[in-house]
Amino acid sequence: MRLRIAPGGRRDEVIGRHGEGWKLRVTQPADRGRANDAVRTLLAGIAGVPTAHVDVIAGGSGRDKLVRLRGIDFGTLAGLLDAASGK
Repeated sequence: MRLRIAPGGRRDEVIGRHGEGWKLRVTQPADRGRANDAVRTLLAGIAGVPTAHVDVIAGGSGRDKLVRLRGIDFGTLAGLLDAASGK
């Protein structure tokens, strides 16, 4: 799954669709992987999977990331992210 991350926000949230993926905002700054950890926690909570099942497989030091979630199919996750964004 492709993500665009906005670190340092007021709350952790799904903003909505962004190109072929989704845009997320997290409160943690992009410092020593703290934003990545917040992304993993946010996605795990939305998907109902353990945080250990969320892997940042590309873009670990940038805003554009490729993330893999184990234990949930893409269609279900896409629906959950759309619902979480309120759109």
